[in-house]
Amino acid sequence: MKAFVFPGQGAQFPGMGKNLYESETARNLFEQANDILGFRITELMFDGTAEDLKQTKVTQPAVFLHSVILAKTYPGFSPDMVAGHSLGEFSALVAAGAMDFESGLRLVSARACAMQKACELQPSTMAAIMGLEDSIVEKICSGIDGIVVPANYNCVGQLVISGSVSAVEEACEKLRAAGARRALVLSVGGAFHSPLMEPARLELEKAIQATAFSSPVCPVYQNIDAKPHTEPEIIKQNLVKQLTAPVRWTQSVQNMIADGAVSFVELGPGTVLKGLIGKINNSVEAESKQSL
Repeated sequence: MKAFVFPGQGAQFPGMGKNLYESETARNLFEQANDILGFRITELMFDGTAEDLKQTKVTQPAVFLHSVILAKTYPGFSPDMVAGHSLGEFSALVAAGAMDFESGLRLVSARACAMQKACELQPSTMAAIMGLEDSIVEKICSGIDGIVVPANYNCVGQLVISGSVSAVEEACEKLRAAGARRALVLSVGGAFHSPLMEPARLELEKAIQATAFSSPVCPVYQNIDAKPHTEPEIIKQNLVKQLTAPVRWTQSVQNMIADGAVSFVELGPGTVLKGLIGKINNSVEAESKQSL
């Protein structure tokens, strides 16, 4: 079985998507996106600087657009299952036919703006933690007086935490003392996938509920619970919860492998997910050998 996966914010790079514009299908979608967004995102993607692409209102639509166009132009695109990391879940849903391109792009744009506003309400950040078991990271975060929570379960031994600046910095100190190989505060605009995104969740919920969803052509493994879903109303509910809940990417990939995925194709800028999946797959194989 073949799984298609879609990256999230951070995968962008200057010049992204420019090589796709020659395709008529891609060109039509790019120009449609320019009209929907009200600015020429193609100019920023193709010729903008890294700094231009860091703007949240640009980053999220750009990654979504690049990913969906790759799916729309992929020869014989016929997924057995799909999943996306954070923002990538929107790309996965459009690729699987759970919503149309315009609806997906409008939601992504609304999401980006809502998240930016939430980030401006309180100083917040995220940090990458390497080399500790998830349970240790979870326990240390729960014992800190302030908002700091696990945000991205990226692969075995790599977890991103999210919260207020002071709480994240305190957590990093304690995690290093507990043996973390690395506890690095990231250069991000805010505390994504934490309770501090609640204002954005409330704003995005209205837009999601007003959007028409259909049954996807294959199961979509959603971030909120790492499980496969095909029921439109459940998919919508999970998408609303996503902004304040952790991305369970490790668990999603493990479940896809357990459900029969033998190959993964990453559609989007970069190959970040390919690297994470390789590590997750290796850990699954190691556990399997130990149980024999």
